[in-house]
Amino acid sequence: MPNRPRYDRKLEMILQEASRVFADKGYHQATVRDIARATGVSLAGLYYYFKSKEDLLFLVLDHSLGRLLSRQREALEGVTDPRARFQILIRNHLGFFAGNEQEMKVLIREAASVSGEMRERVADREREYAGILYRILKDLAPEENAPDLRVATFSLFGMLNWVYTWYVPDRHLPVERLARELEQIFLNGYSAGILDGA
Repeated sequence: MPNRPRYDRKLEMILQEASRVFADKGYHQATVRDIARATGVSLAGLYYYFKSKEDLLFLVLDHSLGRLLSRQREALEGVTDPRARFQILIRNHLGFFAGNEQEMKVLIREAASVSGEMRERVADREREYAGILYRILKDLAPEENAPDLRVATFSLFGMLNWVYTWYVPDRHLPVERLARELEQIFLNGYSAGILDGA
């Protein structure tokens, strides 16, 4: 990877505004001039931090995934119980979404829009994140009864990531309750509690 400027405050602001523009307009429709208008930074000033629009998208994706991974590692450190680790991962994932809605939209919609070495870097981080959940699910279920772990891992990510299409933090369930509801549905099935009470 080429040398990158450090994540200073100005770059943080640029990445945040770029996330908003990419989330609102879509990566392919957005222009660097849109980013310049949103940030109040000249084109020359923006190009100090990145070489192209694709390079900027990579910085947004890489920085967001890095923060999400760091948040999960920190929250899970020292926790050994698989159920507790599962709960922490869901709560943290949804909490990150609720506090970084634009970044999550870009992560989900636009990760495939970068190419080459940048795409490999993003894919490595995505695999690392999926691996955390994969290992938690493996520890959670006895091997003889476990479903296919790859199917389970990506099914849960589908549930968690699709939340961005309908969830409004200020209008719907609090994040903690949403996390409990999704945990219940994923681990026990929607009908389990209903049938048990019938």
